[in-house]
Amino acid sequence: MQWTLVIPLKPLVRAKSRLAPTAGDALRPGLALAFAQDTVAAAGACTAVRDVVVVTDDVRAERELAALGARVVPDSPQAGLNAALAHGAACARALRPAAPLAALNADLPALRPLELARVLATATVFPRAFLPDAAGIGTTLLSAAPGAELLPAFGTASRARHTASGAVELPLDGVGSVRQDVDTGDDLRTALALGVGPYTARAAAGLLIPD
Repeated sequence: MQWTLVIPLKPLVRAKSRLAPTAGDALRPGLALAFAQDTVAAAGACTAVRDVVVVTDDVRAERELAALGARVVPDSPQAGLNAALAHGAACARALRPAAPLAALNADLPALRPLELARVLATATVFPRAFLPDAAGIGTTLLSAAPGAELLPAFGTASRARHTASGAVELPLDGVGSVRQDVDTGDDLRTALALGVGPYTARAAAGLLIPD
């Protein structure tokens, strides 16, 4: 069973604002793009994934992520993250109605295809399921089986919100690359220790990340 992944990405100029103390406003958009490039590249290399749909209005991101094989659709609702995901899910379902679907964060620069495949294989048996982030508060992946609605509830405390919505929390260890999103300098340091993809490695080269 091959999945369709939906990855949302806000305009790069507004992305990853909490990285400003680490990277400054000049480098921050490039880091956000690099995270998304490594995420899309790893997702595309996962044998469980057939299609990657990116929802973004950023022209630069559209060009670079399409070059990696992603299908890019505009954020037509322009009403925030969950509306963008619902729109992307509708586009994905129009493309492959019978495929399982998962929303995936765009800021997983250490993502490993084999770990992603393991998460998706575990999610297959549930109508809706999710994987909490490394901090245990948010969500990095939300899945929906064929015929099930995605019903994204990302944002503050999304782990609790997805649980309340009826999604099953996936009981998985050893998939740290799928859980390690990057919002802060500390997150970036942890991702670099896990081993990031080539785009993030280049974008982060020379950054001084305080301990």
